[in-house]
Amino acid sequence: MKVSVADKPLADSGADLTAVGLFDGADLPPELAEAAGAGDAKAGFKKATALYPEKPGRVLVVGLGKPKDWEPERARVAAAAAAGAAKGFEASSIAWALPAEGEPAAIAAALVEGTVLASYSFDEFKSKNDDDDEPKAEISELTLLSGESVADAVEVARVASEAENRARHLQDLPSNVVTPSYLAKRAEELAGEYEKLTVEVLDRKQIADKKMGGLTAVSQGSDTEPRMISLRYDGAGSGKTGTTLGLVGKAVTFDTGGISIKPSGGMEEMKMDMSGGAAVLEAVGAIAELDLPVNLIAVIPSTENMPSGHAIKPGDIITQLNGKTVEVNNTDAEGRLILADALAYAVEQGAEQLVDLATLTGAVLIALGSTYAAAISNDDGFVEEVIAAGAATGEIAWRLPLHDEYKEITKGKVADLTNASSGRKAGTIYAASFLEEFVDGKPW
Repeated sequence: MKVSVADKPLADSGADLTAVGLFDGADLPPELAEAAGAGDAKAGFKKATALYPEKPGRVLVVGLGKPKDWEPERARVAAAAAAGAAKGFEASSIAWALPAEGEPAAIAAALVEGTVLASYSFDEFKSKNDDDDEPKAEISELTLLSGESVADAVEVARVASEAENRARHLQDLPSNVVTPSYLAKRAEELAGEYEKLTVEVLDRKQIADKKMGGLTAVSQGSDTEPRMISLRYDGAGSGKTGTTLGLVGKAVTFDTGGISIKPSGGMEEMKMDMSGGAAVLEAVGAIAELDLPVNLIAVIPSTENMPSGHAIKPGDIITQLNGKTVEVNNTDAEGRLILADALAYAVEQGAEQLVDLATLTGAVLIALGSTYAAAISNDDGFVEEVIAAGAATGEIAWRLPLHDEYKEITKGKVADLTNASSGRKAGTIYAASFLEEFVDGKPW
């Protein structure tokens, strides 16, 4: 999407649809006061009213609620509401008059994010018949009408939200398209675009030769080749001091549960078990596009988890990359097995701080629903930074605890660890406590 900032009057927006926010207790701008439909405009949050002034021709008044409640997340939601209306009007360009309330750069960025994210759709597999109506226009251009210096924040928001949409697209594609090799190819495409970004991809034999027992075990039930994908971004430069960040993302491109097979209902959604890997992959692309001054190692273990005569079985024992042995008592607790190797590999490659992202446990939905993501960490300061970043971008997280007592239930009977306990206690924390065994004491 083309995104720009213009210091011009409302009447000269030049967009197919111009959006104006209205706070509770405020009046419409004078140039809209006499427009057709002005009397119907409502300030209630997300309420939208179409006006038809002489210029710019079509205006959408979006209710912003009470000024005291105004903050970036509400701006994202308001922008999404306007983008939805723009689709209804078949508008391909939209302009937003930057509201006067709030910190200008943060609000402008949020309006961009809300618009770009709401513009996402996935219909590439739907047939187009000759007698179909003309396709509706998609939003391809957004202009922020403002005299404030918000261009830098707007550009960061554009890059980040378009990266989010690319990750969503990877999630939505079917698993017969998005294989581990497909994700590896995407990583190679990114590395080809940016000079500071390099890629390494390990195949099945190389994974086994490096003694990555978790990824080897999970992948052995599938004919589809696994991949261990690693990207290195040298944004700060080798001669500069600073912590090397490690990002690790789970990328199980289809998860049947293996021998511990899942129920059939809803299994089609298991194509999205690569969401952590997709997020890491496209985040690295955004970091490289923005040329951020950071050194980064990203590791994405990717495989299918399938039942077959070759599949790992409950009760089997494997050895992970760092030498720890694991009783595999549930083959549907596979994510922690491949992440364990990936975390150890990231440490081996020089990561000094680690963040892993994964669709790891169904138990987290019981604990937090779909509103918050769970954040679990061995480092108070680091996790506070991560949670603050989430709050700033509307991706809110809630910290769950770690405690030495949780380690007791991760211990195996005949191996160092077990990937699943016989009880149903603290399922999300259990998985995190297991993964902590593979970070080598690094902040994670």
